[in-house]
Amino acid sequence: MTYLFYFGHPAQYLFLRATIKELKKLPENTVIITLKSKDVLEDLIQSDELPYINVQPTERRNSKLSIAFNLVKRTFKLFRLALKYKPDLMIGTDATIAQVGFLLNIHRITITEDDYDVIKSLAKLTYPYTEHILCPNVCQVGKWANKKIGYSGYMKLGYLHPSVFKPDKLMLNKYNLVEKYALIRLAKLNAHHDFGIKGISEVTLRAILNTLKEKGITVRISSEKKIPSEFSSYLLQISPSDMHHVLANAQLLICDSQSMSVEAAVLGIPSIRISDFAGKISVLEELERSYELTFGISPLDTNRIFRKLNELLALSDLNETFQLRKEKMLKEKINVSAYLLWLLKHYPESIGQLKRDSTIENQFIEY
Repeated sequence: MTYLFYFGHPAQYLFLRATIKELKKLPENTVIITLKSKDVLEDLIQSDELPYINVQPTERRNSKLSIAFNLVKRTFKLFRLALKYKPDLMIGTDATIAQVGFLLNIHRITITEDDYDVIKSLAKLTYPYTEHILCPNVCQVGKWANKKIGYSGYMKLGYLHPSVFKPDKLMLNKYNLVEKYALIRLAKLNAHHDFGIKGISEVTLRAILNTLKEKGITVRISSEKKIPSEFSSYLLQISPSDMHHVLANAQLLICDSQSMSVEAAVLGIPSIRISDFAGKISVLEELERSYELTFGISPLDTNRIFRKLNELLALSDLNETFQLRKEKMLKEKINVSAYLLWLLKHYPESIGQLKRDSTIENQFIEY
């Protein structure tokens, strides 16, 4: 079977990395990886020594016009690749996968972890043309519920489930980190759904640093964007492949990144997410309300930000408390990588089996 994957974000590749490696072990399979340049995505795939095709080598500008222009270019390039390789199945999050697959009558799966209301513009270009929408059960896909293939898990469990990921404490020495430290992550907020979205301001960042300093807590900042020189002494220069080990060993995460908030939650690391998206994303709402693993707060609600920060820092058993909450969550979720391998290896028969018996996924609960 020939699979064509498209990745537009590092988390998308990480979600399917373990599955791709297993699919490639089978001699009857051909795996084609395509991508666009985005953050550390290309570095990650290169470090895994996997062949790939970059269909958008230059990162786009942060404008709606640039998004539309690059979408057209990607569609044209992926159309030509699909004609060349004749894949049996195309998988990705981008509208190009759905549209090219639709035009060429190729099976196609759209993967997502975002609700329809959050990615409405992208969904309107994607969902009418895709065959299946693979997403966590909790995600909302609007009027395309008949295409939804839900599962009991999160995309981040595809690469951070205990069966796949083991935190490495040697990272503390590699990056000269103390035993207890807080990690601050600043996102670019330039995705198509981030227009008008605010995160951690310089004023709030400065106040957070002062609060943590008063508590005697070491702080490191990982930033996707350039930050003022006054914060440069906190910057952590880190290999992309080490980021999750550094996160897993942190005492606390403070960020405006939706992806890293979910990553911290599934690792049992408490996080405060300062974002206009607070209260609007089903996956994060479930992790907050059902498991109390993360806390989303509006950037305007500074009083609540610091109340929650002080509340967490006051817990003497902070780490133990959140590890127990993580274990509760894992007992109710599947090994996502094992599930994905079964789904893709046996496609399209696997889809028919799921439609006949939705309890099949229970065999992938391992924790």
